[in-house]
Amino acid sequence: MGIGIGTGIKDTAESWETVSSRRPFQGAKTAVDSDEVRMPDGSVARRDYQAHPGSVCVLALDGEGRVLVLSQYRHPVRRRLWELPAGLLDVPGENPLRAAQRELAEEAHVKAAQWRVLADFFPSPGGSDEAVRIFLAREVAEADGERYAETDSEEADMQLAWVEREELVRGVLAGEFGNAALVTGVLALTAALAGDGLDALRPADAPWPARPYEA
Repeated sequence: MGIGIGTGIKDTAESWETVSSRRPFQGAKTAVDSDEVRMPDGSVARRDYQAHPGSVCVLALDGEGRVLVLSQYRHPVRRRLWELPAGLLDVPGENPLRAAQRELAEEAHVKAAQWRVLADFFPSPGGSDEAVRIFLAREVAEADGERYAETDSEEADMQLAWVEREELVRGVLAGEFGNAALVTGVLALTAALAGDGLDALRPADAPWPARPYEA
């Protein structure tokens, strides 16, 4: 059955009956769950998916309208991708804003005075329960103290650049950038600038039902 135009559609929480669940693989950060789920017609189907703690990303915007991006090798896709500073929510219930501030300082040695929520999304809901929150960080400056020393070999090889937003938008539409958070963040930023403005974005402590957190 179709839904009429202009009905204010939005995603809604829903959970079908899970008949059984097992975890055939547990990795260092993520796992694989295998659930038997009852379908609307009464049948039971298996759904295998990545169990993920969730992630935060930061779109840092400087006074000249440039976006901070990092280049990192990603082995599963055999590519070096330009991405936003990001990290996992390693601690259950961790405040996502504090996690984002930490990742921005560690990966780019940058701090920001103004924070907003830019976008929330599920990067691959058909095969993973990962939830991602992108923060907008403004009034940026060099972080305090000494630069964080990366111990992971992939992260130690990262490159950093400040790029004009318009250049990133052109690259997204030309298929030159494939990181989901970068694509989502840059286009969301462009939509916000063309709409009600950046100050109309949700506050940095806005609720996140996909990953409830402590204050």
